[in-house]
Amino acid sequence: MTAWAFQRDSIRAFRFVDCGFDPQTGVASLRYAFDDSPVLTETVTIPGAPFVLDNARKRAVDAATRLLHLIAGVSYYKAAVPEEIRIENGPIDASVAEYLESVYLNGLGEFAYRNGLSLHGRIRFPHSDASSQPAPALGLREHALVAIGGGKDSLVSIEALRSAGIAQTVTWVGGSQLIAQCAARTGLPTLNIGRQIAPELFELNRQGAWNGHIPVTAINSAIMVLAALLGDADQVVFSNERSASYGSLIEGTGEVNHQWSKGWAAEQGLAKVVRETVAADLRYYSLLRPLSELAVARQFARNDHYDAWFSSCNRNFHLLGEKPTQRWCGVCPKCHFVFLALAPFVPKPRLVGIFGRNLLDDRDQIAGYDALLEYRDHKPFECVGEGGESRAAMAALSDRSEWREDEIVQRFRNEILPQLAGDNLAIEPLLELSGEHGIPESVWARVRGPFSA
Repeated sequence: MTAWAFQRDSIRAFRFVDCGFDPQTGVASLRYAFDDSPVLTETVTIPGAPFVLDNARKRAVDAATRLLHLIAGVSYYKAAVPEEIRIENGPIDASVAEYLESVYLNGLGEFAYRNGLSLHGRIRFPHSDASSQPAPALGLREHALVAIGGGKDSLVSIEALRSAGIAQTVTWVGGSQLIAQCAARTGLPTLNIGRQIAPELFELNRQGAWNGHIPVTAINSAIMVLAALLGDADQVVFSNERSASYGSLIEGTGEVNHQWSKGWAAEQGLAKVVRETVAADLRYYSLLRPLSELAVARQFARNDHYDAWFSSCNRNFHLLGEKPTQRWCGVCPKCHFVFLALAPFVPKPRLVGIFGRNLLDDRDQIAGYDALLEYRDHKPFECVGEGGESRAAMAALSDRSEWREDEIVQRFRNEILPQLAGDNLAIEPLLELSGEHGIPESVWARVRGPFSA
């Protein structure tokens, strides 16, 4: 970007320029700009082209591409967070604008906190007062596109749908070889979607753009909605548990949820917009919403098929490429939590074998586990369970002979547990299913029993 100089604090407007999907190539092009800057173009490539679309399917694909354009814009808007948002390729209605404002405000919550910004009252999507026509049903076949991230949660969903006899395609966005290997391990059909962020964004970052966490699950969800229409699938399935709805409590700030776009409010918002503006019979939901993180861990523990293949370590994903076999760094919050969550349900030798070492017998991990327990620290900005879940899991281990002498568990028993007198630290109540979910009844009837057991 040589003819236009990026000056973060001087930018007045963020522009949604236009977007389009080419059925011959399977490429969706999403175009953005700041003020009078050159256009930034992101592309998303859905394998399987060319696609033959009748008129109704083409309208739905265009609507899904538009929705993706609006959601994915958060990656670029955050570079300057200007006060004005312009939508140049046609108006949106008030309900869509309200949803987008929620995504940008809440999905950028951690970003705003870390950068010392306040976005409240700043994010306003222009909209038309007229309501759009409701989207029709397309007669989509019963088939699920299931998002896989390489971790335990998506594998629990995949196996639950398999047991329920629901046809599925294991789907992911991006080039992670670890996810590809894990997906191949399922033995199911796979779909790897390509996403190319506008390369100029990285140059803007070097020039002082605001940077930080974005609601990537919302973006990937919108990508998979588009892919479902092209693949004639009536379900887009994620694996976000109920713990995702709760953030970190920051003194003087309040709740900041690193994983807001995985939470229940985000799921409800997108599901509603998809039904109303894209296709009435396309369902977007999380299969694990009624479960806690510990309940998901219990389900995963029942199957050792993926022990050598899965990883929930975000740091590992960042470093993937050169060392795809190193699935657990052993020092990040995700490694800490997954080890702790599985420990009550997985035999100790099996768990230590998965991670390559015993994280609960290492004094260097004390600070990390204190944060998970919300002891003298807040919950980490990571996709980890609630503090109450961590405390319950640790309390359970402190009663077990095979764990109680390990450094972290012993410290919990001697120093922290006495301060929790009167707290309910039982695991069993945390394993009960909640009634809050958007799972279609025909699916829920087939998976509820196994999830309850």
